[in-house]
Amino acid sequence: MFTNNPFAALTDFLPSTFMQVYVVVMILAVIVGTLFDVVHKGSARYFFDNWRKSRTKSKQPIGGGEFVSIAVKTAVVDVLASGEFCNPRRRLAHLLTMYGFVIYVVTTAIMVFYPTPATPALLPQLWWLGGLVALAGGSWFWFFIRVDVAAEGNTPFRVMRADLFILSLLASVTLALIWAFLQVGGSAGAKVFFWLYIIASTVLFGSVPWSKFGHMFFKPAAAFEKRVSQANGTRSNLPAPAEKPEEFGSPVKHASHY
Repeated sequence: MFTNNPFAALTDFLPSTFMQVYVVVMILAVIVGTLFDVVHKGSARYFFDNWRKSRTKSKQPIGGGEFVSIAVKTAVVDVLASGEFCNPRRRLAHLLTMYGFVIYVVTTAIMVFYPTPATPALLPQLWWLGGLVALAGGSWFWFFIRVDVAAEGNTPFRVMRADLFILSLLASVTLALIWAFLQVGGSAGAKVFFWLYIIASTVLFGSVPWSKFGHMFFKPAAAFEKRVSQANGTRSNLPAPAEKPEEFGSPVKHASHY
C-alpha cells in the first residue's frame, strides 16, 4: 500500500491526462487567486509604499553583504523555522503542517505526471508520510492550539471564514489518504472518496482570495521588510507578530488562526 502510486490506477476509469490537467489548473488557480488577493486587499501597494518610505528615511545605509545576510536570515529563521511563533507548541504544529503539506503536494504532482506502476517506491512513501504529518500538525492546531479554543474555551467545531484554509487542507489530505487506502483493497467506495478528495482539493486551491492560503507568499516578504527596516534604523509599520507585540511598541490581540 505504501509503495504503490495511487494515481496509477486512475487510468482504469479516467483519461491519463485528467489529473495532469487538474494539477495545472490548480496551480494557475493559486497564482491567479494570490495576485487577486494582493491587489484586492491592497497588500502589494501597502508593502511597496512602506518599503519606499523605509528607504527614504533610512538612517543606516545597508550594504550588499548585509542585504544578502538579511535575506538569508529571513529565509532560514522566518520561513524555514517559522521564527515568528514564540509559542513552541504552535510553532511545532505549524512546522509539521507546513513541511508535511509541502512533501504531500510535491509528491502528488510528481506521481500525477508519472502515473505508472513502476513509480519509485520512495515517492508513495513520502506521499503517505507527508499527508500523515500534515494531518497530525493541522489537527493538533485545530483541536488544541487555536486561541479561541485553548484560551477562550470555545468549541473546536466553531467555524469561521478564516478557518477555510486549514479545514479544506485537512479535508483534502484526509480524503486522499482514505481514497488511497480503499483503492488498494479494491473497495467500491474508493471512487466516491476520490471525487470527494477532488472537491476538497478544489476548495483548498480555488479559495485563495477568501482563505489564508495567500499569506504563505506575503508573510516572507513582510518579514524581510521588517528586518531591513530594523537594520537601517527605521521602524516598520507592518503588523507585529501576534506572539511578540512588545517588541514593536503597542500591544495587539492574539490571532486565533495561522
